[in-house]
Amino acid sequence: MRTLKLPSALLAGLSLALSSTAVLATPPTPFTATYQVSQAGESMGQATITLKSLGNGVYEYSNQTQGTSGLAAALGANSSDVSRFRWNNDAPETVTYKSKVNAFKVKQRAMQVNWTTKQVSVDDGKGPSTYAAQPGLIDRNVLSLAIGLALSKGSQSMTFPVGVKQQVEQQQFKVQGTEAVQVPAGSFHAERVARTDSDKHFEAWYVPKQFAVPVKLAQSDGGDLTFQLIHYSSP
Repeated sequence: MRTLKLPSALLAGLSLALSSTAVLATPPTPFTATYQVSQAGESMGQATITLKSLGNGVYEYSNQTQGTSGLAAALGANSSDVSRFRWNNDAPETVTYKSKVNAFKVKQRAMQVNWTTKQVSVDDGKGPSTYAAQPGLIDRNVLSLAIGLALSKGSQSMTFPVGVKQQVEQQQFKVQGTEAVQVPAGSFHAERVARTDSDKHFEAWYVPKQFAVPVKLAQSDGGDLTFQLIHYSSP
């Protein structure tokens, strides 16, 4: 992710609640990143994450994971997370989010944000939940990208309004330091970011001057998964 210094007056429109002073960045550059995915230390497959522009300030951010080894391959396990967000006030704001996980059974979730009425609707097949949207609201899929964009602007601690099933969570993250990380894509000195407002394990290692997304991510949400970067390309 390339970072450009723009006039400081533009900072007034920043919608993400960041606790440190940030340098404004241009809209994100489209990219494709592939990851090696493991669960509880066992290889399970690959993930492909793509960002593409749909025009008029709208982007599609997709995470497609395929089980290619072990039990995941035997079950034909796969997942798809597709978000569309608008670039508003120099930050992403979710418009729609669709998630589908196919393993033992199929689980689906759909989120839609009506920015005219400022209402969020979430449906996981058990009936929709509706609640008020907040400026800068993102979904759980866009979160890792939003963290990378914030880091590229110099942020060290940050808070994001994340839409979950029945409410908006103010999720907090902080840079814990710089560490050497070895992943299939190479060796990097990366900024380690951890979630600080929850006991749910989330750690991600970013190299924000090179990549918009982490080179490594480990989280308990979704089944003790670890993602390690294999390849990253952008126009």
